[in-house]
Amino acid sequence: MSYLNIDSVKDRTYDAIVIGSGISGGWAAKELCEKGLKTLVLERGRDVQHVTDYPTANKHPWEFEHRGQVPLEIRNQYSKGRASFMREETVHWAIKPDEQPFVEEQPFQWTRGYHVGGKSLLWARQTQRWSDFDFEGPARDGYATDWPIRYKDIAPWYSHVEKFAGISGNKDGLPELPDGEFLPAIELSCIEKHFQEAISKNYKDRHVIQGRCAHITDPQQIHADQGRAQCQHRNLCNRGCPFGGYFSSNASTLPWAVKTGNMTLRPHSVVHSIIFDEKKQRASGVRVVDANTKEMIEFYAKIIFVNGSALNSNLILLNSISSRFPNGLGNDSGTLGKYIAWHNYRGRMNAEYEGYYDKMTDGKNPSNAYIPRFRNLHKQESDFLRGYATGIGGGRGRGARQAGIGEELKEALLHPQLGNWNISAWMMGETVPIESNHVRLDANLKDKYGIPQLVTSVKWTENDDKMVKDYLEQLTEMFTLAGFKNIRGTDTHANPGSDIHEMGGIRMGKDPKTSMLNEWNQVHSCKNVFVTDGACMTSTGTQNPSLTYMAITARAADYAVKQLKKRKL
Repeated sequence: MSYLNIDSVKDRTYDAIVIGSGISGGWAAKELCEKGLKTLVLERGRDVQHVTDYPTANKHPWEFEHRGQVPLEIRNQYSKGRASFMREETVHWAIKPDEQPFVEEQPFQWTRGYHVGGKSLLWARQTQRWSDFDFEGPARDGYATDWPIRYKDIAPWYSHVEKFAGISGNKDGLPELPDGEFLPAIELSCIEKHFQEAISKNYKDRHVIQGRCAHITDPQQIHADQGRAQCQHRNLCNRGCPFGGYFSSNASTLPWAVKTGNMTLRPHSVVHSIIFDEKKQRASGVRVVDANTKEMIEFYAKIIFVNGSALNSNLILLNSISSRFPNGLGNDSGTLGKYIAWHNYRGRMNAEYEGYYDKMTDGKNPSNAYIPRFRNLHKQESDFLRGYATGIGGGRGRGARQAGIGEELKEALLHPQLGNWNISAWMMGETVPIESNHVRLDANLKDKYGIPQLVTSVKWTENDDKMVKDYLEQLTEMFTLAGFKNIRGTDTHANPGSDIHEMGGIRMGKDPKTSMLNEWNQVHSCKNVFVTDGACMTSTGTQNPSLTYMAITARAADYAVKQLKKRKL
């Protein structure tokens, strides 16, 4: 019997374990496998194979039984989440309430992607680099703790992931938004170009550029090697892209890891906790609950990458209790689960433009115009900390007169009645991490896997309110100078989490007394555990965070393998 146990442990032992298969987990798998490590990737949800498991990717609107709507009796079976996923073409990505109930101590929207590929199949695909204006923000204003890295540390890794993922954009030469390794940019519409010219004429510190996005506009050999093709501009991205035109773990990093022969993927594996070896004073593996059988299984490895998405990664470390770490793995600082932050998307602007009547919108555009942060950039100039960026989109569609059949319908389509151009803007603000915004484990409630439920206790601050007010004032001024009419600004007062950019709780820092991770994303007091998803973020910046997760992950994986070869892990 002892020999059987030895064999069983051996079969469950790997060089590395990656928790999660989303954007950061996929990159961890690719980098570790490519460098020769036998790697187990754990995903709590079902398997999703590229192309074959995108059931609605090529369906026409008339092929949906309810024309895209989800009947109420079905809608009520799913958890509250992003409204755009509650469509007939994307409802297969939604999760049911009993999968992972949580306690909202304050109103919070938690959108999760529980399937192989995670939210890499669901993201907005905008990819902006950080600059030192972002990395130095906490040190400049004294809020949150200082980042242990700067732009120069991560710049080569931005280049590394951009070339592989395929990022389109322009070289804009802006210090607040460093240029990258770009494929040709997607063209701005005439209304976006008009706005770009108006801002350039009226401001020296504000710039309208084409958004950088993870869409292949000119496939390179590295993309062909992945089996990916050019973006078709179908605007059906949330269904899953069979062309691999946009970056996802399923189309890119996970198949690449598979090709090495070093990756083992285990879906339906709900991570319970990380095992800490009291004798060796290091992590030895991961406890998993099989989602189908509810059996508890242990897997072992020399290094562990935690990429379960920000709040789940917090949950896992909080639930990883031992004699050494009674309050959660690595939690000597007492900061685990604290300083949760996200992005402020509450500000919205809409307007019309009377002109360009000889032009109209035709076709689809997977990207949009973008204004990088301009507030409090070089100095503190407002009554709120940090700043905001803004997305800009404009169009002139065919209007509503498409009724009738035969000749009447044909005439409406060939000679549509068009109104004015419409333009909209959406805020992308930085929230300042504060200690009271936190997550913790409920002392009594557990989910169906026997794992404590997560309590979310986060809310907006006065700083966020002031930022929204300034955003609406500044965008109104910019829209007015551009000659737009019928300008309408709104504070949506959306709940925290509505942006799907949760960050923090396991933050990086220079001082182990005030942070959880060092400059290489290692847990300070448990060096063979790395956290490289949104949980590691010390502050949030204004940029969409996914590109930074990718670069941080690739950098940490490179360091981990080198340390492993030196026998320092």
